[in-house]
Amino acid sequence: MTHHHLTDEAKPLHAPARQLTLRFSATRRGARLARRLAVQQFTEWTDLPYDADPARAVALVTAELASNAVRHGSLPGRDFRLALLLLPDRFRVEVTDTRPERRPPRPTNLGPPAVDASSGRGLLLVEVYADRWGCDVPDDYTKTVWAEVRHQPLNLSPHPRPVHARTEAVGQVRES
Repeated sequence: MTHHHLTDEAKPLHAPARQLTLRFSATRRGARLARRLAVQQFTEWTDLPYDADPARAVALVTAELASNAVRHGSLPGRDFRLALLLLPDRFRVEVTDTRPERRPPRPTNLGPPAVDASSGRGLLLVEVYADRWGCDVPDDYTKTVWAEVRHQPLNLSPHPRPVHARTEAVGQVRES
């Protein structure tokens, strides 16, 4: 088997400011927990709220990559690995599984699923919601499918960012 090493496109553009890697069981529950963890880490690391567009994109991208690892990339008794990397302007999700021979199509080769298909739309959603994504096969035993979602640039000042609060105008205040 030919080894495919990280291409310049597959490598993160910058060294991560923060990184977390965990293993999950290759089950639907494992995929769901991976999605929840990714969103939790994203909101904690970026101070963006759960309902911000980038957080929603992270949830969708992670759900698709993790569920694909469970459905197409798992061998009995093997887990999948989730790596989360906070980069200066992006959040990178990497899902590694044990089926390197089952690679996703290249982003440029994605086509629409059959009209009557009940699945096959996941990577199309990743293509829409991720700023870039791809696949790396570093050895004969694993493959990593990754996606990056842009967020606001990191505030590197020593002062913490204010907590996001939702405020609503209730009415006008009148002075008497």
